[in-house]
Amino acid sequence: MEVILKEAVEGLGNIGDIVKVKPGYARNYLVPKGLATEANSRNVRELEHQKRMLERKLQKVSQDSQALKARIEALTCTFEQRAGEDGKLFGSITGIDIEKKLAAAGIEIDRKKLQLAEPIKNLGEFAVPLRLNAGIVAQIKVQVNAAAE
Repeated sequence: MEVILKEAVEGLGNIGDIVKVKPGYARNYLVPKGLATEANSRNVRELEHQKRMLERKLQKVSQDSQALKARIEALTCTFEQRAGEDGKLFGSITGIDIEKKLAAAGIEIDRKKLQLAEPIKNLGEFAVPLRLNAGIVAQIKVQVNAAAE
C-alpha cells in the first residue's frame, strides 16, 4: 500500500514522501496517528499542488533575503567606545547594540539571528554573521574605534 507522509517518520521517510508500506501498518498506525494519508490520485494531485506553492514561496523569500543581504553587507556599523591603552574596551559591543545601529539605518532584524558568540571587547574591525531566511547568511561589518577623550 502506498501512503503520503504528513510527518517525518523515523526509518520511513520525510514529509511529503510517497512510500510503500504494509496495509496493516498504514491502517493501524500511520493513518490513525495522522502521520500519513492514502496515496490516491486526489491526494497525490493535492501534494503536488502544495509542493509547487511552497517552491514559489521559497523562491520569493530567497529573493527578498538576497536583497536584504546586499543592503546589510553594503553597510558598516561604526562604534565609538572608550578604550584602554592596550585596545580593550571599557564595556563591550553586544547584539543589542548592533541591532540598534541597523535599525537606525532602516534595517529591521531580530537580534537572535545574529551569530555573535560573545560580545566584542576590543578595538578593530569584525565580521558578524547574520542568519537570514532560506539559509542565507549575511556578514555585518562592525568597526570599533577609540572615542576621542
